[in-house]
Amino acid sequence: MLKNILELRFLKKYNYLNSVNNLTFVLSLILLSVFLKSCNNSNSNTLYSPDNKIELNFEIINGEAYYSVKKENNSIVKTSKLGMVLEGEINIGEGLKILNKSINSSNTTWFPDFGEFDEIIDNYNSMSITLSNDDMSFNILFRVYDDGIAFKYYVPNQSAITNYNIINEYSEFNLNSDDTAWWIPGFSYRRYEFLYAESSIDQISKKYFSENIEDISYDSLGIDAAHTPLTIKKTNGYHISIHEANLINYSSMTLAPKGEGKLEVELYPWSDGITKVKLDNEIISPWRYVQIADNSSELLMSNIILNLNDDPDVNSDFSWVKPGKYMGVWWEMIGTNESTWWQSKYHGAKTDKVRYYLDFASKHNFDGLLVEGWNKGWYPEWCCRGDGIPFSFTETFDDFDIDFLSKYGDKRNISLIGHHETGGQIQSYENQMEDAFKMYNKYGIKNIKTGYVNDVSKNIKVYDENGEISKEWHHGQYMINHFQKVIDVAAKYKLMIKTHEPIKDTGLRRTFPNFISREGAKGQEFNGFSSNGVNHATDLPFTRLLSGPMDYTPGIFQLNNFRFTEPGSGLIDENAIIPSTIAKELALYVVYYSPMQMAADLPKHYMMHPEAFEFIKDVPVDWSNKVVLNSKISEYVTIARKDKNSENWFVGGITDENDRKFDIDLDFLEIDSTYNFKIFKDKPNTHWKDNPMDYEIEQFNLKIESDSSTEIYVAPGGGFAIQIEKI
Repeated sequence: MLKNILELRFLKKYNYLNSVNNLTFVLSLILLSVFLKSCNNSNSNTLYSPDNKIELNFEIINGEAYYSVKKENNSIVKTSKLGMVLEGEINIGEGLKILNKSINSSNTTWFPDFGEFDEIIDNYNSMSITLSNDDMSFNILFRVYDDGIAFKYYVPNQSAITNYNIINEYSEFNLNSDDTAWWIPGFSYRRYEFLYAESSIDQISKKYFSENIEDISYDSLGIDAAHTPLTIKKTNGYHISIHEANLINYSSMTLAPKGEGKLEVELYPWSDGITKVKLDNEIISPWRYVQIADNSSELLMSNIILNLNDDPDVNSDFSWVKPGKYMGVWWEMIGTNESTWWQSKYHGAKTDKVRYYLDFASKHNFDGLLVEGWNKGWYPEWCCRGDGIPFSFTETFDDFDIDFLSKYGDKRNISLIGHHETGGQIQSYENQMEDAFKMYNKYGIKNIKTGYVNDVSKNIKVYDENGEISKEWHHGQYMINHFQKVIDVAAKYKLMIKTHEPIKDTGLRRTFPNFISREGAKGQEFNGFSSNGVNHATDLPFTRLLSGPMDYTPGIFQLNNFRFTEPGSGLIDENAIIPSTIAKELALYVVYYSPMQMAADLPKHYMMHPEAFEFIKDVPVDWSNKVVLNSKISEYVTIARKDKNSENWFVGGITDENDRKFDIDLDFLEIDSTYNFKIFKDKPNTHWKDNPMDYEIEQFNLKIESDSSTEIYVAPGGGFAIQIEKI
């Protein structure tokens, strides 16, 4: 009993059980743990999920640490090695014996200020294993949820270790060679902005990606590996996603194929190419976790990534963080190519033009207006090498009056959204960040879009005190710490951050709510000047969006004949096309969660489709519940969400290149209640390529019975959106 109490104190110290606030509750957890299946045998190193369906087993084999995972006696992760190597060739995973073990449980409920659910249950069983060899000791902490497992390392300060720098972490996920993976390449250029490959695990490689998705054969930056979240459909039918949570002061994790279905953690190194993580003393790794689902729809319902993070510090106040919708002076630069970021005859960020956008956005009750190209540093050749003219984040172009525009917007209950494109010049940005955030705070700006466009992912230039240059990875520890610094300084000035070209989401939005959204994938902007292809939209919910909200920037209504060959030319690029339909663009506001949603198109295009625009105005950004009505990875998905502030529901469904008929079960609605349905849907002749902007609206009242449903046709590359109002 004393051992368990000490273990719980250890866990609380490191925020593993941050909800445990008093001794009575602690003691109750200890008593409950006696009844856990995993405690039936004190010699067992097996841990079960609260529903007893998932089983995690830990064992020592020839002095090395291993784990395995099953669900209902079906293999999820086969026997897989754990451990890491520290500088000085200290392998903490060899010659091990179990020194101590404690098993506990937790079942709490927490209430997000905003998000996809109004309450989240955090229910798991945990096991802490203290391991030692002759010289040192460390802990591996496991958690098992009903929807997955997680583990992390803790290496405390001790005399046997004089250097805590990590040379390698060799945590494994041993799967099957013919399990199917959806992935994008790590150790490549352009960060996360790729279409997704579908292959077996053993086929993950730059060669496969180059031959089947996009030619990156010229890119020899690093090893073959996949970014996470990595989504996998196993041969036994289970769906899993491997990712990390609570990534702080560490290097980003990728998964490298080692043959025969085995994946091994590969961390991004520092510029020396050897050291992965630099630490002064103890090691607390991020959580490595495996989401486990019976099918693709269950995969979309997990909150494990948030449960593996902590509540905000008790002394912090994030009450000023508010979800919202915004428009922007943006698409006319990157999409329609009517304007420039830099000062010119066709400069987008001119005071008069911004005022017009403010008037329009305010009239339609948007919360903010993004303005790009307002500051000095923009020039025609700014992109994308990371070595151009440094941006100023406090100096405006002569034709942009930030003082006038901020006051003008304030009178109309709309605020400017700031834009900081760094070009990957991190030191320049950090040197200006405090002054820049202070300036934005002065002008009543509440939200900032940051950008890190630098197409070579190992090209973050860092100058030392002697002027010597090192080049760091966008995904390495240096940048992990940079993004954290941005969030911390922004909070000081009550600023929300939505980052483009970010580090991946690892659930830190729970602890730092002002990190409100991010891009981190091939988003809508690529459709402006190239194409994401028709099926990319149905990949994202099962891959990138498993990690957290995405600033995809949906809502494009002019889907063809929208892009000019150059500003002022008057010539249309007939090859430019958005692989979507208007009904699908509406659906994305429901399918893709973000607490900051953009209406990305131009005002003139919205006025051509006023009824569809009304849906964008009406759809919430804060929800109390979510139901996945149907799904199949890369093919289709339909999601229903309940408004946080009413009894109304919204439904969005999208498909791949194939048309479909969905029979939508309405059992998520209240039986015997009557609702008004307003359905935006493709017509029989709608097609993403040939006829993308044709849609129809169906409206009716329906009293819900136990077998109520509605059938909806979805065109190739199309979708549908439903607004359901309780009467």
